[in-house]
Amino acid sequence: MGRAPGPSVRLKLTLSYAGFLMLTGALLLAVVWVFLLRYVPEEIVLTPQRSAPGVPWTPGPHVPDRADLMRAFAPKVAAMLVFLLVFGLVGGWVLAGSMLAPLTRITNATRLAANGSLSHRIQLEGREDEFRELADAFDTMLARLDAHNAEQQRFAANASHELRTPLAITRTLLDVARSDPRREADELVDRLHFINTRAIDLTEALLLLSRADQRSFNREHVDLSLIAEEAAETLLPLAEKRGTTIETSGDIAPTVGSHALLLQLTTNLVHNAIVHNLPERGTVWVTTSVHPRAVVLTVENTGQELAPHLISTLVEPFQRGTQRIRDDHAGVGLGLAIVKSITQAHDGALTLTRRAAGGLRVTVQLPVAPPGTDR
Repeated sequence: MGRAPGPSVRLKLTLSYAGFLMLTGALLLAVVWVFLLRYVPEEIVLTPQRSAPGVPWTPGPHVPDRADLMRAFAPKVAAMLVFLLVFGLVGGWVLAGSMLAPLTRITNATRLAANGSLSHRIQLEGREDEFRELADAFDTMLARLDAHNAEQQRFAANASHELRTPLAITRTLLDVARSDPRREADELVDRLHFINTRAIDLTEALLLLSRADQRSFNREHVDLSLIAEEAAETLLPLAEKRGTTIETSGDIAPTVGSHALLLQLTTNLVHNAIVHNLPERGTVWVTTSVHPRAVVLTVENTGQELAPHLISTLVEPFQRGTQRIRDDHAGVGLGLAIVKSITQAHDGALTLTRRAAGGLRVTVQLPVAPPGTDR
């Protein structure tokens, strides 16, 4: 939106400083006039004194009256006001420039950020004041934008790689089938069906991740304990197939959010705990608890010992804490990334800690439903 150009803030501050200084000087001179010159009479009449006989009379010295003082006072007042005007303009210009210097740095940093340079930081020196708070807040915003931009670039690269892999395998299978007509068609169809299913799962996971990031969902009252039981019941056949036991417990945990997304969050956590578990006799614990300001969902599982430096990378897209699992339930590497996005979309907090005996403990903390929420 176009706007007409106006005077700069520095000029406005300069005129304000000079005007205030002129007003102060005028008030000071008015005080001098009121409390000094008003007591000087307009005309002083001296009564002649009689002189001694034979001595001629001579007039006494001239006593200045109000007119004399005005003639002497007016030029000095004019000179003083001119001096105050010049001093106010020059001093105000210098002071305004000094005060607005941090704002100039912030403006330059904003222009650099608008041109795509997110690595620049203001790093304003000095003590804490309004400009320092603004600069620190802007630096924090730039840091988050820079990290988010880098994360998006890594995500785009990983997603492109993951999507390209099934397409490349499909093309290879078709090329082999074309060059070898004797190859059985049923085997080719089965492998193509498996690869196509994996590609569809990956695409749906990407769409779900985008939906969670955009927070485009309706909020309703949900109970995390019921969602945990539903997810555990759904994945019970998979757990039995792998010889894993699922134990659910906890209190009623009311919160507000999307039932579908929170169910997806819990399902991803339980599925991840089942798949990345011991080869046999593994255990998954799913518990819920309620606190004064938050409800907590905890999914814990046995498994291999995880290196401490891997914990922070597990929530990144296409990252896995153990070796890639090659079976029908391996997932697409977006399970915990989707959990993180859904948690953030619900204004919650996600915490991952490794178990000393092996395995992982994942804690999701969400705001508790306010009292009186419709169930």
